[in-house]
Amino acid sequence: MSRIGKKPIVIPKGVTVKVLPEAIEVKGPKGTITQYVPPGIDFSQDNGTLVAKPAREEASLGKFHGLARSLVANAVTGVTEGFKKELDIVGIGYRAELKGKQVTFALGYSHPIVFDIPNGIDIAVDKQTHITVTGVDRQLVGQVAANIAQMRRPDPYKQKGVRYMGEVLKKKVGKTGAK
Repeated sequence: MSRIGKKPIVIPKGVTVKVLPEAIEVKGPKGTITQYVPPGIDFSQDNGTLVAKPAREEASLGKFHGLARSLVANAVTGVTEGFKKELDIVGIGYRAELKGKQVTFALGYSHPIVFDIPNGIDIAVDKQTHITVTGVDRQLVGQVAANIAQMRRPDPYKQKGVRYMGEVLKKKVGKTGAK
């Protein structure tokens, strides 16, 4: 059995969990998530905790045991606290602007890039160079942040582009020039 899968998930106050045949529905103060569970993993709820167990004793279910528990634990964390990714835009003339449900980026290309914000995601732009992506679904928050960062990866020489906050880049030395 999985060590991660054995841990019980504590359900905080204000969160309701409904165990469905192939999914777990989690409702909390920040929203609702329906998390689908891999087949062969059953959940039971008792005394404010949720426990994942394999339906039968098979070695092949061990990998799904920990996965299912982690997915449901992330759903519980998402509806109570939410998830957040922060990105920085570095470069002269590089900026972002929020317009309704769209973010317009100027990233050194000949045209502005318009990014549509998906449902369930909130994006805040501070000082035109700092972007905060928040939401209740961990996977969706990470994917949206990755899509934004992919628009202009940081250059190894001048280090201009979109990067995650706190990301450390290796700077390459340019040409040495004539001697």
